[in-house]
Amino acid sequence: MIIAITTSGNELSAPLDRRFGRAPKFLVYNSETKEFSLKDNTQNLNAPQGAGIQAAQNVAETGAKVVITGHCGPKAFRVLSSANIAIYNTEATTVQEAISLLEEGKLVEAVQADVEGHWV
Repeated sequence: MIIAITTSGNELSAPLDRRFGRAPKFLVYNSETKEFSLKDNTQNLNAPQGAGIQAAQNVAETGAKVVITGHCGPKAFRVLSSANIAIYNTEATTVQEAISLLEEGKLVEAVQADVEGHWV
């Protein structure tokens, strides 16, 4: 399974970024091969609007079936849901911790956005 995790770092030990749309990048992890790549999202860091939608489109391009993030707004949630990508919110501090929580079945799939748009 391909999992996209919001982060500002380049490794599994990197911090999990709490913001979906304005996360600097996504660590794209393959749970079968244990390999990962990075997907840049910096074009959305200072976007006046549409960051969540653009970020969701970036994630969809990776083939991810799951997103793990701190928070996800309504527009991004709609785009991800339309692409059949499951969203999991977490308070994990690192990418690796978030992956482990998902693999252990300790994360609950979100059924709606958990923040309003333009969350900072």
